[in-house]
Amino acid sequence: MRKQNLSVPMVVSVIAAVILAGCVERRLTINTQPQGALVTLNDEEIGASPVTVSFEWYGDYNVAIRKEGYQALKTHRKLKGPWYDTFGFDFFAQIVNPNRIVDSYKWTFELAPKKEPTREELISDAEELKKQL
Repeated sequence: MRKQNLSVPMVVSVIAAVILAGCVERRLTINTQPQGALVTLNDEEIGASPVTVSFEWYGDYNVAIRKEGYQALKTHRKLKGPWYDTFGFDFFAQIVNPNRIVDSYKWTFELAPKKEPTREELISDAEELKKQL
């Protein structure tokens, strides 16, 4: 009978800790110059810039940006986690800490206007390709 009495407070304590625990909210905002470009993050369209998304993990992200009249941009960026997200500290930041932590990042990309090649450039490129054949 005593075992049941010890386990009930323990279960209640664990449930209370989970319910009352703080959390970490991770947000990434991507902006472009000019604004209004379509942003794709890891092969998923997330919207027109400026756009804010939540994320679950840190690391490399593939970024693709397109806008009519501008050169398409494909690159990757690394999102480095804060010190409190390292092993050991993360338990205290996400479980024990009763406060909410907002981890926000901003990336800005500048788009270059689309450059149409001149007739001479096209002919020169074609001749260069012909030589390579």
